[in-house]
Amino acid sequence: MAVRAVRGAVQLQRDEAGHMDEQVAALLTAVLERNSLSADDLISIWFTATPDLHSDFPAAAARGLGIVDVPLICAQELDIEGAMPRVVRILAHIESDRPRADINHVYLGAAGALRKDIAQ
Repeated sequence: MAVRAVRGAVQLQRDEAGHMDEQVAALLTAVLERNSLSADDLISIWFTATPDLHSDFPAAAARGLGIVDVPLICAQELDIEGAMPRVVRILAHIESDRPRADINHVYLGAAGALRKDIAQ
């Protein structure tokens, strides 16, 4: 079994804890489904949020999905002028037999513009 990394992002419409939880949960669910993964396949997840998001920790959404024994960490994205606002990004480390080229990275909604080269 190889260690692989899966990227993803979602842009929030507003900085509210409930909305963040809903959108990040949708992102995590899509990553798991599109890569035929379960929580047991997760090694760790890094979450970043743009500096304009401060209503909650994005990792709280993972705990709400029942991902309780996987190391999670949150960090702040760089504050770059002109960057897309209200974005939560993830980098999930997984165990998978899939070749690297077959990993499905997930960029939901407007966040698809961030990585048109790998967004599904």
